Amino acid sequence: MKIEQIDIRKLNIPFDHAIKTPVGILEGAANLVIKITTDSGLVGWGEASPFAPITGDSQDSNYAAAAQLARLIKGSNPLAIEARMAEINRFTRGEPSLRSAFDMALYDLLGKAAGLPLYALLGGEQRPLRTDLTVGMQPSVEQTVARAEGILEQGFDAIKLKVGRPGLEDVAHVAAVRERVGAGIAIKIDTNQGWDYPAAVANIQAMQALELQYVEQPLPAWDYDNLRRLRDKVATPLCADESVFDDKDALKLIATGAVDYLNIKLGKAGGLHTGLKINAIAEAAGCKCMIGCFGESRLGLSAAAHLAMARPNICFLDLDSAFDLEHDPVVGGMQYDDSVGGLIRLDDAPGHGAAFDENCGDRSSLIRI
Repeated sequence: MKIEQIDIRKLNIPFDHAIKTPVGILEGAANLVIKITTDSGLVGWGEASPFAPITGDSQDSNYAAAAQLARLIKGSNPLAIEARMAEINRFTRGEPSLRSAFDMALYDLLGKAAGLPLYALLGGEQRPLRTDLTVGMQPSVEQTVARAEGILEQGFDAIKLKVGRPGLEDVAHVAAVRERVGAGIAIKIDTNQGWDYPAAVANIQAMQALELQYVEQPLPAWDYDNLRRLRDKVATPLCADESVFDDKDALKLIATGAVDYLNIKLGKAGGLHTGLKINAIAEAAGCKCMIGCFGESRLGLSAAAHLAMARPNICFLDLDSAFDLEHDPVVGGMQYDDSVGGLIRLDDAPGHGAAFDENCGDRSSLIRI
């Protein structure tokens, strides 16, 4: 089997409301679609969802580089993922979102060639997967609580709150949500690097009684030493996100004793190929993982859900971005179960099971290699 054709096009879908974080505002999906067609007629789909403040790439930079990567692997065997990803990763250490999209499409083809859903191909079996739903930074405590109430009404059992306000302003927001939702709902907070060490200590200690599940990326991504100091100082578990892009970052974080959990995002890791390595390193050290997202549609989220399904060490899910998209361009793939808030269902379609509607996206942006 050989790669015969690669199609590239832009995909833009607004969110129904903007999500504010300390590092920027997510207003919608500004993504890239990758479609790989083989000489046997099999098709693999991938999606890039860059967020420049974190991934360092953008839709435009992905679009400019995509044709080069397509030419690099065209004519080669798509099932030899180790070799293909080695070529792609040697070509550039940047553009992680784009590398993830190609990786996703290759794994989709591998599953289809094997006639297996991706989770089964990776050695997993069906198990319950349930995502949280995120509340962006709201101007007032009342607005934060109102968002949380909406999540509660939909039956979710976990809420993520974006924090990182000055001083101890976050405490009132988190305390009000805990009071409203009660003890049975998991609350996790994500600062997206929004605190320095003294602010992190003060805020986390002030929230000690609120029984947070964990605090995600409380310090700047580079500050491993203070992350380790913080873990020694506070009782609440810490999760690394922006600090861990690849398996080498995972090894350093665990070796320094800096975190309790690692957040795998395909768009940071450059795809499942590296995501599997991150989880293996974490699991070997007794460290659990979560899997997160940027602004992916259900297609990108489907690939992430298959990885989580295949690896029980990935026990926390933040695969909620498709909830906020104004319309859904995806056929097949993971589904949110309306009867149980946050429950994700995967069927047994080969590969990751998702495809883009051929009419979606910016058709004028199509590049065919």
